[in-house]
Amino acid sequence: MTYEELVNRSLSLQRADELRESIREYLNREPYIETGFRVQDRTLKNQQRILEHYNASQDNWDDWAWQMKHRITTVEELQCFLNLSAREVEELKLITKRFRWGISPYYLSLIDFDNYQDSPVYKQAVPSIMELWDHHGSADPMGETVTNPASRITRRYPDRLIINVTNQCAMYCRHCQRRRNFGEEDKHCTHQQMEEALRYVRENPEIRDVLITGGDALLLSNKTLDWLLGELDRIPHVEIKRLGTRTPVTLPQRITPELCAIFEKHPPIYINTQFNSPLEVTPEAKQACDRLVKAGVVLGNQAVLLKGINDDVHVMKKLNQELLKIRVRPYYIFHAKQVKGTSHFITPIETGIAIMENLRGYTSGLAVPTYIINAPEGRGKTPILPQYLLSLNEDEATIRTWEKRVYKYKNYR
Repeated sequence: MTYEELVNRSLSLQRADELRESIREYLNREPYIETGFRVQDRTLKNQQRILEHYNASQDNWDDWAWQMKHRITTVEELQCFLNLSAREVEELKLITKRFRWGISPYYLSLIDFDNYQDSPVYKQAVPSIMELWDHHGSADPMGETVTNPASRITRRYPDRLIINVTNQCAMYCRHCQRRRNFGEEDKHCTHQQMEEALRYVRENPEIRDVLITGGDALLLSNKTLDWLLGELDRIPHVEIKRLGTRTPVTLPQRITPELCAIFEKHPPIYINTQFNSPLEVTPEAKQACDRLVKAGVVLGNQAVLLKGINDDVHVMKKLNQELLKIRVRPYYIFHAKQVKGTSHFITPIETGIAIMENLRGYTSGLAVPTYIINAPEGRGKTPILPQYLLSLNEDEATIRTWEKRVYKYKNYR
């Protein structure tokens, strides 16, 4: 090596050491972050216990209709698996009189039965007494009732809209923005309502992007999904179709070969799901995502920033890295919406900014979603970023890098 090459190699090695040290805290913490793959043995034991309780087989477990039929919806059922305290039982019975809840057996199996109070899965699925005490927020913080120009339509942007097709979910997330729609029973929208929504899309040629959601869009029947996607295909100005679903997280059994064959018929299809914890990234979730990718579906994740679940820079980084391994692109981190009954989940905005600071530069760009606050009254998604552009004039910009180093950068004209 020449002297210059030796100097450059020495500087490169020094820089490599600096970079490694910059993530030392994460490297020390990462082995102790539970993921769905790391705790698979525990989950399989839970599954076996649930199957024995219902006198069911593995074939039953793999059947999404069986999973839906056996959702846990009462305190008495939950007590069969978790050693609830007398106070917890009393509080849950009180909450159940006011708020509907339900958990698929699969999602229940992801809970650490021995330490359920600390489980991010338990916190998302099982109601808290704080839901009754909460008088903050609104039932409809997104203003969906005033951005509803036709049956089942929500329109907040110039070229895209939502069709809300059902209130049914495999698990009713306690932080859900549409808690007001839970109701007392599962209800899909009627064929007439779908036709009215489609008519609105046909009559508004600027609409190029349609999101089908709910509830959970994939809890419609295969026949209905095939028909609805086909109708959208026949509208010339609709370029892409999106589906909002949490089934890869809460009911991966729903992603059947038959369903994927339907998706393969109707490209391009984009699915955004909602993994909020590394514990939710399991072998079953991977199989579901593999099937969707093979069918040509493009997958994204819209995590919700939730106190006590993922409001930790290392946990969120691990979640996004686990998602990339199963070919799900982190798309958004949503600041929790100010929905009445959910304020115990809402973090300070500074928490979200700190997470973004510790993602950009510290992990793959693919693992860095956009942090979003939804503006009140349905005024749209607003990106919230750390301040990287410090000043800008005709001659130069002052920028701050991910390492907080400040540089002048020439502004060419």
